[in-house]
Amino acid sequence: MELARATNRSVRVRNRSALLSRIFLDGPLTRQDLVRGTGLSQPAVSNVVGDLIDEGLVMEAGAAESDGGRPSMMLRVVPRYAVVVGVDVGETRVRVELFDLAMTVLASVEYPLEHGGTDPATVAGHVLAGIDRVLADAGAGRSEVLGVGVGVSGVVEQGAHAVVDAQTLGWDRVPLQRLIAEGTDLPLHIDNGAKTLGQAEMWFGAGRGARHAVFALVGSGVGAAVVTNGVTYRGASSSAGEWGHTTLVYGGRPCRCGARGCLEAYVGAEAIIDRYREARRGRPVPGADEESQLAALVAAAGRSETARRVLDETAGYLGAGVANLINLFNPERVVLGGWAAMALGGLLPAVREAAARQALRLPYAQASIELCRLGVDAVALGAATLPIARLLGTGGARR
Repeated sequence: MELARATNRSVRVRNRSALLSRIFLDGPLTRQDLVRGTGLSQPAVSNVVGDLIDEGLVMEAGAAESDGGRPSMMLRVVPRYAVVVGVDVGETRVRVELFDLAMTVLASVEYPLEHGGTDPATVAGHVLAGIDRVLADAGAGRSEVLGVGVGVSGVVEQGAHAVVDAQTLGWDRVPLQRLIAEGTDLPLHIDNGAKTLGQAEMWFGAGRGARHAVFALVGSGVGAAVVTNGVTYRGASSSAGEWGHTTLVYGGRPCRCGARGCLEAYVGAEAIIDRYREARRGRPVPGADEESQLAALVAAAGRSETARRVLDETAGYLGAGVANLINLFNPERVVLGGWAAMALGGLLPAVREAAARQALRLPYAQASIELCRLGVDAVALGAATLPIARLLGTGGARR
């Protein structure tokens, strides 16, 4: 009898999860759409949807267009059933954003990271201050928060409390989740920033519809998320995707990780600016920070042969790196994201040409290479989906 109850309960959770996921990711949908899309029976769909409406998680949102019969009602997730916080811990700033369940930004705040500002306690303090700030700005209560998702550079070892190893930040097994949890009792979810970007683009952006894709994050550093059969590949300890620290030139430029010739040492924003400075015979690059300096390089390309040459070389290096991804993983899509990739978006045709020269013909022909569609907010948006993914997986159970 206990086994039967457990089986019935697990089937119900699975059905709720399947229906809630379809409504959230593809809605508004009608009940008939859900029957066709999930293979569940009409009575099963009606029962589960009725429960979700009674619980305040799903709502009817107007009638679908009718061809003469009784109009069907469209279903969607209630936007203010809960709110979620998404945090992007970058190398130059911490961005904290608040979203409703329609993924509308309700409030946002940034904290620049000055020299030495990547101290873990400082970063955790910014995250906590940002949570308080966005909730206050949006007039949202802490009881409304489904959870806080954090995307961060480096390898995130999952466990009871996530631990971060980020050599480029000087972080060695930093207990980031515990540091943040000391100041809040909100549920915390922490993952690598490239992986949160990848999840956001899979759900809402350039990855929709793909089963095999690679999402490359190019900012101050470089990383990637590999999705195969719709699931992010993590490896033995969740460090899979450290694309920036694959070797591009053996014995080449020194990388911040301590090795030489890494891809990041050529196409990370810091490295691009450094190469431009060297090409200018050591003269400083205009701009107060990496973002303004990279923008100055791009702006100068139309009048400066030196700037143009540096960008051409960057496109070649990035294309070679993309070709490696294509040869290794045979993706349908390679999506370039991150603030530096967006700033260098004009190089995309040259990146494609370089990748075509370096990749094997067949896998290259099967892949598209494109920019992310969610812009510089993709990491924070993807981080905000971490607590939502748990909600969908449990069929609507909040904690």
